[in-house]
Amino acid sequence: MKASANGIETYYEIHGKEGAPWLTFSHSLACSTRMWDPQIEALKSRYRILVYDTRGHGKSMAPAGAYTLEQLADDLYALLKHLAIDSTHFVGLSMGGMIGQTFALKYPGVLRSLTLADTTSRYPADAAGVWNERIHTVETRGMQPLVQPTLERWFTEAFRKSHPEVVKCIAVLIAGTPVAGYAGCSHALPKINLSARLREIKCPILVICGDKDPGTPPAMAREIHDNAPGSTLVLIADAAHLSNLEQPAEFNRALEAFLSSQPSA
Repeated sequence: MKASANGIETYYEIHGKEGAPWLTFSHSLACSTRMWDPQIEALKSRYRILVYDTRGHGKSMAPAGAYTLEQLADDLYALLKHLAIDSTHFVGLSMGGMIGQTFALKYPGVLRSLTLADTTSRYPADAAGVWNERIHTVETRGMQPLVQPTLERWFTEAFRKSHPEVVKCIAVLIAGTPVAGYAGCSHALPKINLSARLREIKCPILVICGDKDPGTPPAMAREIHDNAPGSTLVLIADAAHLSNLEQPAEFNRALEAFLSSQPSA
């Protein structure tokens, strides 16, 4: 389904039990709703699940130009309003986690809980050069040159060898990401600088990170945890960046335990 929200058409899907608590998932850069399939299957009997394609991704519109994290948070808020969702649990991985932090600070009271997976609250100053190089690559050569290096960051070598079907699925998503969407989001992500503000977020926070994540490593997860009083930190063994796909059972176990500990509405 698609919704006209915040000036764009946003693609979304709703799964799960009617009348159950809402649970919203936000995907990583160069992915789509499909990356959450193992979590949807595990949780749909207990939650009303919303998954959506971020601006510039999947079946959502991909306007040209630089995006901002505030804009991506506004897109989510407009979608929730369109669907008359007043409160929801939220799970975001990588870019999705950055959107979640920005959203929680801009729209306090909407999120019942916040799960931040394989993400960061701050990039070092020299990260901008890496992102600018990626933007230049996709704008001059398309997405294909980024596919293999991205897969090598996102999955361990052992997983790439043992689960080629999962890796192929993600490769297709990366290659199919609109250049305008990848570039637009890549302008936004390196600007995140929220570590000092995390204590302002009042909802419960779970921080998850693959212990072999090279892009947003455990040190970044610990920085979020250290700056968010009362948060819970879980490291997923033998997982790189897409820990929800590389170790879905462990990821789901941590997420379900956290969600089950939250008070009912």
